Amino acid sequence: MSVIGWIILGLIAGFIASRLSEGSGQGILLDIVLGVVGAVVGGFIFNAFGGVGVTGFNIWSLIVAVIGAVVVLWLYHAIVGRTRSV
Repeated sequence: MSVIGWIILGLIAGFIASRLSEGSGQGILLDIVLGVVGAVVGGFIFNAFGGVGVTGFNIWSLIVAVIGAVVVLWLYHAIVGRTRSV
């Protein structure tokens, strides 16, 4: 998958994951970064348990990336803390 594909997949995954875990986005740049990292983490998690990770730009890869991004967001909030009030 190209760099542009990873950025687009990361943006979508980061946005969905931030909505699922927080209810509001972290900002476009952080959503992309956490989404791309989440895609890598999700692929690693799925491969570790015998599943198929990110295979390209498709729905399955998006699901894997969102699950990974939720894990990354959880870790991010555990480390940084929830200092922002809503």
